[in-house]
Amino acid sequence: MSWRLGVVGSPIAHSLSPQLHEAGLALAGLEGSSERVELGEHDALELRNLLGARFDALSVTMPLKSAATPLCDSLDVVAERTGMVNSLLARDGEISGANTDGRGFVNALEAEFSISLRDRRVVILGAGGAAHGIVDALVHVGVASVTVLGRSLANVDSLTSRYDNVFDHFDQPGPTDLVVNATPAASRSLARELVIGVHATTIAVDIAYDPTLTPWRSLYEEAGCRTTNGLGMLAYQAALQMTWWFDTSIDGAALLEVLR
Repeated sequence: MSWRLGVVGSPIAHSLSPQLHEAGLALAGLEGSSERVELGEHDALELRNLLGARFDALSVTMPLKSAATPLCDSLDVVAERTGMVNSLLARDGEISGANTDGRGFVNALEAEFSISLRDRRVVILGAGGAAHGIVDALVHVGVASVTVLGRSLANVDSLTSRYDNVFDHFDQPGPTDLVVNATPAASRSLARELVIGVHATTIAVDIAYDPTLTPWRSLYEEAGCRTTNGLGMLAYQAALQMTWWFDTSIDGAALLEVLR
């Protein structure tokens, strides 16, 4: 079998997913190719035409993570909880959906910083598709609390109402151990203030990866925090995604090396 892979979303020209897909195929000893497809939210129904006929599996990025979910015949447990998918697989005439964003984020962070996230206090900036997966994974690895600060009150409410330890405000005074910027690039403005509770050992993660050092990340570096960008999350979620697609283990660290 020669796998027909792709990534869909908008804008999509910058996506590094095809490189990761081709590297994953090589690691698994499989044949195939990957391509980018520009597809906006209003074109989500086109996914059913693409899968099976043109693609065997797809990575899904903004703004389609929510819109693609109801098109699936089955979902993994994370996609069911979050209502978001970042991975689609066509098999036997049906479409399956999964969400590997959050677990990929956690795996990347634990690998890079050699830490456990259990009992950490976390702040997430943004409440879109990526944030939903990240919050879900953080809750399930046992963080103490997550504070979600986002512009969309509906999106924030959907997160805070789903978990007992996720809040739309700081639940109590104390240090912030992890800050994650999950806001879309198109809606960002230059951050001029640090999040409440940031200290010297706080880890700040900007899930954007182009540019490598964003103004937001620079702000936290200047404050002495440990920081990283979204390349790790991208590689580790792709490893989980392809492990599911190919039914063979793909190493996230090996994929990350492809991007460096």
